[in-house]
Amino acid sequence: MYLTRFRFNTARLGARRILSNPQAMHAAVMSSFPDVLPTSEQSPRVLWRLDRNATAEVLLYVVGPQRPDLTHLVEQAGWPAAGASGTAGWQTHAYTPFLKRLDKGTRWNFRLTANPVHYVRTRDGQPTTKRTAHLTPRHQLRWLLARQEPGGFRIMGASHDERLNGQEGEPQAIIRDQRSLNFGKRGSHGRVTLTTVTYDGRLEVTEPEALRRVLTAGIGKAKAYGCGLMTLAPLG
Repeated sequence: MYLTRFRFNTARLGARRILSNPQAMHAAVMSSFPDVLPTSEQSPRVLWRLDRNATAEVLLYVVGPQRPDLTHLVEQAGWPAAGASGTAGWQTHAYTPFLKRLDKGTRWNFRLTANPVHYVRTRDGQPTTKRTAHLTPRHQLRWLLARQEPGGFRIMGASHDERLNGQEGEPQAIIRDQRSLNFGKRGSHGRVTLTTVTYDGRLEVTEPEALRRVLTAGIGKAKAYGCGLMTLAPLG
């Protein structure tokens, strides 16, 4: 497994076109893996996420089974001159060694963009249900908390020093970004509507193997459209 980071040149028209349409973004990501067929159910999972840290700092993270080739993204939406200077224009690191080092009890910062949904009945007394997005931070956090145990992690509360300052010790995760997306799906006259939420927080590893599955296979729905990828970073 490999983890890749690419920074968009948001001043370029090509970057704005790709970033405005999750379907185009999905196609660009899948085009980075020549041996992975996007329409095959047998193909390994490729996860991706956009981190919009600032207007001029939009980062793409990709987790996949092979080293990707993002030359097309550099040419359309990056800095092509970087290639002439000997820099590929993106950074790829082997992910498996990091995953193997995850131990029970270790603690990490995490970021996750997800599509928190639940199912509601379409009519009273009818068995038919409809998938519906959670729209309030309270329910969006509950959705994440319900995935702790099967996901092999526990979301941490306030630290000892923070509790001394009067902050609560309840599970802490910040919802830093929420977006409502509505876009056309290639090959279909219908449209895709979904809500994405980005969480930041701290977690403790409770079951390393389960967490490895989350980090490589994703969590929740809408993985083809930039949801499901959780990444970890050291505390501090």
